[in-house]
Amino acid sequence: MAYDADVIVIGAGLAGLAATAELVDAGRRVILVDQEPEQSLGGQAHWSFGGLFFVDSPEQRRLRIKDSHALALQDWLGTAAFDRPEDHWPRKWAEAYVDFAAGEKRSWLHGQGVRFFPVVGWAERGGYDAQGHGNSVPRFHITWGTGPGLLAPFVRRVREGVARGLVQLKFRHRVSGLGRSAGTVDTVTGEVLEDSSVERGKASSREVTGSFEFRAQAVIVTSGGIGGNHDLVRANWPQRLGSPPEKMISGVPAHVDGRMLGIAEGAGARLINRDRMWHYTEGIQNWHPIWEKHGIRILPGPSSLWLDARGDRLPVPLFPGFDTLGTLEHIMGTGYDYTWFVLNQRIIGKEFTLSGSEQNPDLTGKSVRGVIDRARSEVPGPVKAFMDHGADFVVEKDLGSLVRGMNALTKEPLIDEAALRRTLAARDREIANPFTKDLQITAIRGARKFLGDRLIRAAAPHRILDPKAGPLVAVRLNILTRKTLGGLETDLSSRVLTEGGEPLAGVYAAGEAAGFGGGGVHGYRSLEGTFLGGCLFSGRTAGRAAAAAVR
Repeated sequence: MAYDADVIVIGAGLAGLAATAELVDAGRRVILVDQEPEQSLGGQAHWSFGGLFFVDSPEQRRLRIKDSHALALQDWLGTAAFDRPEDHWPRKWAEAYVDFAAGEKRSWLHGQGVRFFPVVGWAERGGYDAQGHGNSVPRFHITWGTGPGLLAPFVRRVREGVARGLVQLKFRHRVSGLGRSAGTVDTVTGEVLEDSSVERGKASSREVTGSFEFRAQAVIVTSGGIGGNHDLVRANWPQRLGSPPEKMISGVPAHVDGRMLGIAEGAGARLINRDRMWHYTEGIQNWHPIWEKHGIRILPGPSSLWLDARGDRLPVPLFPGFDTLGTLEHIMGTGYDYTWFVLNQRIIGKEFTLSGSEQNPDLTGKSVRGVIDRARSEVPGPVKAFMDHGADFVVEKDLGSLVRGMNALTKEPLIDEAALRRTLAARDREIANPFTKDLQITAIRGARKFLGDRLIRAAAPHRILDPKAGPLVAVRLNILTRKTLGGLETDLSSRVLTEGGEPLAGVYAAGEAAGFGGGGVHGYRSLEGTFLGGCLFSGRTAGRAAAAAVR
């Protein structure tokens, strides 16, 4: 039986596009299949902030950030905390990825026309010792154009492949099986779904209109993770993080359902580190949702007072932007699945950035004037829209009204005005001196020693209750599902492995489906800016390896 293509790529997100682009460069014939309509080409990456992890970049050096390969690897390994036998390949992928981030990654992207915002962000600061979790220095580079800007060169390269007759785009093709011939997985079967004109991210029809069967010498799985499937998230929820939240909102559309992971496992692939996952603690309900339970993540600066459901401050070092999963573990131990930021307009105007391409029209649209206007505004437009319309926001001139508004948003009125006033007053007294025993204020002062934070990310220390800095703001924070850190186990050539540790002949995997490489390159935690980069690195690796293997 003749082959329909040299390689079939399952999933048209960033990893799938990167793999396909490499296959096109090698002159290979590709069928790229995806269950969603063409308008969703690019997958989750389209909605992203475009953050990328680089090491010792020109942007860092211009800001006098002293970074190195050794420091980045120390941070990665301290964050990942690899401790399982199945972490063999994830650790090797981690070492290879840090090499890539400190080496050709930036020049490779720059050569394709990708550019970067000059101010480097500092996400996941850790707050522990030097060998623990977190980035020791700022490494979060924002793509000029955010997610769409990062996707653009790969979309272009794939469409050039279509024009050359090397790529067939098969949208609305939902895979249901992988088959073998002579011991090699070379057949992909599934259902054809009816055409859909829904806008990107909206739920599309699951009405079946036919079936398909394609054959190729190799198959690359780039179908993403499980973040849109809350039942599967709960089924894989790790005991170390407590009980799963009663309420979760979604940072990804519902079609990010993990379906293909089970299909690959059924064909003989080994799926490892199922309990490793990445969910954000600073999720807010989108006031203008695109998909069901659509949530947005706040990328906070360091100044908001973080309170649990009862109004108690979270313990050191669980400050905004320091340790996402450490904070999640603490929250789930409180018996409630939400927390609060309490702050004022001066802080929210300076420190709140909302993740997502659609929440950053200036950066997404590559508008220098828009960036300047954002920096000059009291509160950026997208943030102000949430203050005005967001279901999780309370904005009031006085503390009593703020507390009443907070209690109106929850099942139980747990916030006590007198207790919160004492907490705020005690914190505000510590502002009087340039030194303090309050470690969050110490962290704020430390952040402002970095020029990037001082310019656009960290407000000057001041009293939250200062009327001149008002009005007061409270934000209810929800658990926001996001990334799958485990996945299909792969070697350094992106070949999927079996339970016996041998390659599953003909099958490769990349992106979130492969735990961004190896089946869990991040270990237990992520350094941020490494999800998109992991898609690129593993997708490129899979494409090149498959291209070399087929005849």
